[in-house]
Amino acid sequence: MAEIHSNGSLKIPEIKFTKLFINGEFVDSVSGKTFETIDPRTEEKIADIAEGDKDDVDLAVKAARAAFDHGPWPRMSGSERGRIMMKFVDLVEQHLDELAALDAIDVGKVLSHGKAREIPFAISVLRYYAGAADKIHGKTLKLSNQLQGYTLYEPIGVVGHIIPWNFPLGMFFFKTGPALAAGCTMVVKPAEQSPLSALFCAHLAKLAGIPDGVINVVNGYGPTAGAAISSHMDIDCVSFTGSSEVGRLIMQAAATSNLKSVSLELGGKSPLIVFDDVDVESAVNLALMGGYANKGEYCVCSSRIFVQEGIYDEFITKIARNSKGITVGDPFDPSTVQGPQAHKAQYDKVLSYIEHGKRQGATLLTGGNPCGEKGYYIEPTIFTDVKDDMLIATDEIFGPVICVIKFKTIEEAIARANSTHYGLAAGIATKDLNIANTVSRSIRAGIVWINCYLAFDADSPYGGYKMSGFGREFGMDALYKYLQVKSVVTPVHNSPWL
Repeated sequence: MAEIHSNGSLKIPEIKFTKLFINGEFVDSVSGKTFETIDPRTEEKIADIAEGDKDDVDLAVKAARAAFDHGPWPRMSGSERGRIMMKFVDLVEQHLDELAALDAIDVGKVLSHGKAREIPFAISVLRYYAGAADKIHGKTLKLSNQLQGYTLYEPIGVVGHIIPWNFPLGMFFFKTGPALAAGCTMVVKPAEQSPLSALFCAHLAKLAGIPDGVINVVNGYGPTAGAAISSHMDIDCVSFTGSSEVGRLIMQAAATSNLKSVSLELGGKSPLIVFDDVDVESAVNLALMGGYANKGEYCVCSSRIFVQEGIYDEFITKIARNSKGITVGDPFDPSTVQGPQAHKAQYDKVLSYIEHGKRQGATLLTGGNPCGEKGYYIEPTIFTDVKDDMLIATDEIFGPVICVIKFKTIEEAIARANSTHYGLAAGIATKDLNIANTVSRSIRAGIVWINCYLAFDADSPYGGYKMSGFGREFGMDALYKYLQVKSVVTPVHNSPWL
């Protein structure tokens, strides 16, 4: 059984910002309501957070609309926007330790990983879009008859960003970065479980010189604040990351309001297909990294591990051994690999799926228990003898639970990997280039990693097929979803050529 490790000397950051951020100021909600944000390590209250709802969203949208219609941000040159965004980058880097600590206490992020990898990557994404702000170009069109034309890329307007609790800081920048570069203004709703880092980033944006009204942050719940953003008649685009169920609601709200454009990055049940020509130890480590990253609270987690029969027995022996060696504990402890689940509801959900797996006849290879006397800690868990129709194989669990499944042929692996409503990510482990090429082109997923996993880059777009949504994060594709294309056509008189 995994043991809880804790560091008694950890320093909890001061909570400086707990209100809404509207038009460049921190303000109370119109209703005066607050809600508690809870530390998943201790199950204790961190702070009371201002609870925004429809009235607060209206105020934030008015501020964003005024900043878009009359303010300087959309009218700046791309190079000037990029210069201010680079100041924002510098401030985030200066406060990296504090931001990592905020996500550690808010949702159980492992501090060392946040400081070394997660936040530096988020910073690289913001820097990428700061550099892209002056590289938004239209095309010259060769038209028939005596006409000439060109296209303009114009900012789409006011954007609503609804971000999830599993990557609060990262998602803040993944969404605001390209929208800022495009010249948009925005209303950001962080998840109610994880408001702290978003509010701190709003403060840093103001210090960087981003004009008032460009970034507004409204804390609140999905059915109130989130619904108000999705249905608001003066929001031009909504970008959402979260569950497929909520994604449907957002699409419905967008359709019945002003037909605003929608970008959805939704759930996943991602396969990692391991062929029998690989080094087994390396493949096991890849599977554990892909399956347990961020305690399994990762939409692209490799929660279904398909292993070819020639190495299956060796694989499950080694993955069980290595899984038991994962240190579960306080995210501030340098020895910790896996922290607590982000909140009580998710903790209960993961444990319920483990019970489903047992009841439906899967074999619990290792883990499966809560650990520690307090906090939302769960042992890294592996099931074998999993059938494709079991709930642990079909549903996104969003926790440290993986299924190891035996297969024989390439054709079988492809068919079973694709036998899901989701299509966000996939992984392939093989030394055979022909297998890698065939399988990568056959998997219905938005990103496929070959002999690696979670290999994200600011220049590499990713997003979903099927019920994993549509639209892309990263790369210039993410920037274009915040831009409108306008064609301009004029006649050409007496030209020597057309």
